[in-house]
Amino acid sequence: MKENYNVQRVSYNATKPFIFDIHYAKRMPSISYAFGLYLDEDLVGVVTYGSPPSQSLCVGIAGKKFRGDVLELNRLVLKNNLPNEASLLVSKSLKLLPSPKIVVSYADSSQNHTGYIYQATNFLYTGLSDKRTEWRMYDSNKHSKTICETYSLQERKAQPNKFYVTDRPRKHRYLYFLGNKKQKKLYKENLKYTILNYPKGKFN
Repeated sequence: MKENYNVQRVSYNATKPFIFDIHYAKRMPSISYAFGLYLDEDLVGVVTYGSPPSQSLCVGIAGKKFRGDVLELNRLVLKNNLPNEASLLVSKSLKLLPSPKIVVSYADSSQNHTGYIYQATNFLYTGLSDKRTEWRMYDSNKHSKTICETYSLQERKAQPNKFYVTDRPRKHRYLYFLGNKKQKKLYKENLKYTILNYPKGKFN
């Protein structure tokens, strides 16, 4: 029952068991805000928001003027993933964020996700991310950005048994505008992406 659930701010450390033990990426993202879904007294889910790793993305959504308003919903993890838990956590957490903000989130097509949760919570759909390649490491889940910041291009190319280039999985991109009617209208007027119909699929 909804009345048994509560969403509130949680600490960075509280998110770790969910992100490391349950989420497929097994990697901590940049976290500015973290919220937990409680069923009675039990923490059963977390959602985190942080600065997107790409500043070009922040500019690309609605231009330089609004790049500082962009937040990424970068982890959504449920312990049991019971019906309606994900949409409840997302919708309640959005109301707890400061505004105005532009929230961006992605559904990973390589995990058979189409973003049903974002559709259920009225995000705008703006298509798939661009086709790109990225650097990865064998036996490591380090993000491509971290690898490129840590190792030079020369180091990466000199160690083909350690580093490799692969196609980056394309992701469904969703946006949500936080603010009053005037602020939301301003964001929409400056939006660089075309708003599209939701993709269909049985996966989240």
